[in-house]
Amino acid sequence: MTAVVTEDTWTPARVNRTALITMVVMLFAWSVDYIDRFSISMALSSIGRDFGLGKAEQGLLVAVFALVYMICQIPAGLLADRYGSRKPMLVTLVLWSAFTALTGMAGTFGLLLLVRGLFGVCQGVFPAASFKAVAERTTPANRATATGVMMSASGIGAGLAPLIVGPLLMAVGWRHTFFWMAGCGAAIGIAVWAMLPKALPDRLSRLPRTVVQTPEISRAQLLKSPVVWKFALLFCLVNMLNYGLITWVPSYLLEARHLSLNQTGVLAAIPMLVGVVTTVLGGWLFDRYFHDKARRYLVSIAMVTAVLLVLMVSADSTAEFTLYETLAVGVSGMATMCIFGLPLRVLPTAVTGLGSGIMNFGGQVAGVVAPVTMGWLTDTFSYSAAFGFLIGTTLLAAVIALWVPQRAEQFTFTPASSQ
Repeated sequence: MTAVVTEDTWTPARVNRTALITMVVMLFAWSVDYIDRFSISMALSSIGRDFGLGKAEQGLLVAVFALVYMICQIPAGLLADRYGSRKPMLVTLVLWSAFTALTGMAGTFGLLLLVRGLFGVCQGVFPAASFKAVAERTTPANRATATGVMMSASGIGAGLAPLIVGPLLMAVGWRHTFFWMAGCGAAIGIAVWAMLPKALPDRLSRLPRTVVQTPEISRAQLLKSPVVWKFALLFCLVNMLNYGLITWVPSYLLEARHLSLNQTGVLAAIPMLVGVVTTVLGGWLFDRYFHDKARRYLVSIAMVTAVLLVLMVSADSTAEFTLYETLAVGVSGMATMCIFGLPLRVLPTAVTGLGSGIMNFGGQVAGVVAPVTMGWLTDTFSYSAAFGFLIGTTLLAAVIALWVPQRAEQFTFTPASSQ
């Protein structure tokens, strides 16, 4: 009798309130994540001067984090599905702040690489646990919107990081900047984690069988499903743009456009903050209009983004460059939740951690490839060549978008799955 009463307490108002609180909590947690993660981009020039590093070596500081972060995604998904979302998130919130502080203590380039790698391990556990936390606390009908709000933190973090780190770098230097970031990040992160609400009953958090037949799915089936890996590849290509611009635009503005740290911080922040709005918008549009026809939407977004990147690369003034960069990031931001939206609607919550881990693994391949490749292109040719690399990957994303399923019933989990 008690169990029945407990189930009845999940009124529509309570379900909506749980989703809303979850969105806000995870938005703050991911914002802390991204601010800590992208602080290194603003500090690259200072670190490069201190250690005598070229652009490719500076890019390696971003790539080593991304490489370890990428490797952790699938094990992190298994961990989240085994132990739930709360404990892994708490551990990572504490540990990644510790390694942010240790970044400022590294005395050699080798030690700095090691610390950034360990930082990647700590943060690498977080995304799968957070996707599972959202899946446990939302219904399929509003999941893409909720996840879009959470993932918009990438724009908040990437936008606020230059505004926060630029003045700190000028005031206290790059080492003490990381100390300040670590302390503030730990306090805020733990506070928002404590506010995470109770999960919904399973009957509310998965699609009804009348919508799509999804029997219990084993981890082996999920790992072998080509459809899941198609979405991972698509996210990899779309995420090249974010990693490439976040890593190299600050250095480009400082060195090629000869701006001050404060000016660079403001201009680097604008596109990422605009991306916050469009990422949320993309999740809402998917839930409302495109949950069964996202392919056409994704191709259109990729083609428009590629055109805007061409205009950005050919811009004569800093204002033009920033305008087209902002438009490109804004348009591209609407694609992210179209990539995650369908899998998150279809996957049972029992394997959401692993499923999101696989897709995020693909996205983090971009974090390894884009910083180093663009650093090498800048050293060997120019910043224009480096940004041109992003045009190519965006066009390839448009091609891959034609290869993924559009509707829930086309999303299969067997090794022989097809559209």
